[in-house]
Amino acid sequence: MDASTFLEAIDPTSGRSVRRIAVDSPSVTEAKLAASAQAFESWRERDFASRAVHLRKVAAVLRARAPELAARMTEEMGKTVREARGEIEKCAMTCEHFAEHAASYLAPEELPSDATRSWVQYLPLGPILGILPWNSPFWLAFRVCAPALMAGNTCLIKHDPHVPGCAQALAEVFEQAGVPEGVLQVLMLQTSAVEAVIRDRRVRAVSFTGSTRGGRSVAMIAASEIKPAVLELGGSDPCIILADADLEQAAEVVCLSRIIAVGQSCIAAKRLIIEAPVYDRFLQLLGDRMAALVVGDPSDAATDMGPMARHELRDVLHGQVTRSIEQGARCLLGGELPEGKGAFYPPTLLADLGAGSAAFAEETFGPVAAAARVDGEAQAIELANQTDYGLAGSFWTSPERGQALASRIEAGQIAINGIVKTDPRLPSGGIKHSGYGKELGPHGIREFVNAQQVWLGPKKG
Repeated sequence: MDASTFLEAIDPTSGRSVRRIAVDSPSVTEAKLAASAQAFESWRERDFASRAVHLRKVAAVLRARAPELAARMTEEMGKTVREARGEIEKCAMTCEHFAEHAASYLAPEELPSDATRSWVQYLPLGPILGILPWNSPFWLAFRVCAPALMAGNTCLIKHDPHVPGCAQALAEVFEQAGVPEGVLQVLMLQTSAVEAVIRDRRVRAVSFTGSTRGGRSVAMIAASEIKPAVLELGGSDPCIILADADLEQAAEVVCLSRIIAVGQSCIAAKRLIIEAPVYDRFLQLLGDRMAALVVGDPSDAATDMGPMARHELRDVLHGQVTRSIEQGARCLLGGELPEGKGAFYPPTLLADLGAGSAAFAEETFGPVAAAARVDGEAQAIELANQTDYGLAGSFWTSPERGQALASRIEAGQIAINGIVKTDPRLPSGGIKHSGYGKELGPHGIREFVNAQQVWLGPKKG
């Protein structure tokens, strides 16, 4: 069978092929596009309560199948079983959140004018295409589809080719929940086939999560078709630790941030910017925690960190670490390729990085923490903003000081004394080369609707 005719999943722990799923033929792709457009005509007419019934059923199926769905992620991209089960629960919670709140998020808004009455009402657009990466195969799908479906749109989801079993399971969940046929379609396609789908007249908008390079391509294609797009792209998120921080708590949270999805997360803290008086102490605390992490079989509940998703990703990361050391960084922990099978990479802590070093100037996608010393908050903010990215950032300091400084960071999301995360209740999204548009919360659900202004006469005298 030719490689272009199937999608293959390789277990990054063992290196063996675990699944091959046929690529959708042109006729199957066309049938899914047609079904999505047809389903939209009836789905848009349902009220919020009717749509919510279906989303809650999806949540129930997710919870019932959580062990099996988590195992798919562990098998196809190496996520630990603990983290994978947490991801499924987060998907279920997101379905329930939008089932409960979509009506209020999209309630008509009265806007006084010279009309007898004037208002804005939020109407669905049609089929929405979600293009996803591999690092959170279920969560990133629900981040798109839960709000879009509750707004009355239908969804076409195209996963990364390396996680076809997760894509297949998503379709099964909606089918098992009894969601009407065509409301959510999963496209089993190679990346090269996506442009034609974006350009299809039935697709009304695009949500893309992935690299900045991929985002540029999607943005150009969507713009050429005059279609709205939301882009959630790369990040090199600064984490600023000031001298008045709770260092123990900061070290605990930063360590966790560096190993979520084995560090393969856009919104993880990547650049640690530490005020001089606490620099050495914080690195000691963080290093102790990183050194204690259990690296091994991701299907074992005792494992903290499994393999990276693919060997080529590990090679890129190791190249960044090697170049950073050549540029003057000190390696306090890890930094060496392990022997044996699997795409494993050790928890790695680099110190004394300059702004132009590889691990500071580029996005690192793996379990590497890169630290720089600064003399005070002014220098910390200057270094934090010295990047083309603007996804998220964080402060560890007093609450009052953190609130005063948050607006000075050029990023779409800031956490003060906590981990940067996505939450269905709150909008997230980046600026600069990290993308545009918002997902989740009341702002996210309004990205893919028609904010229709209505003027009702007669004109007031």
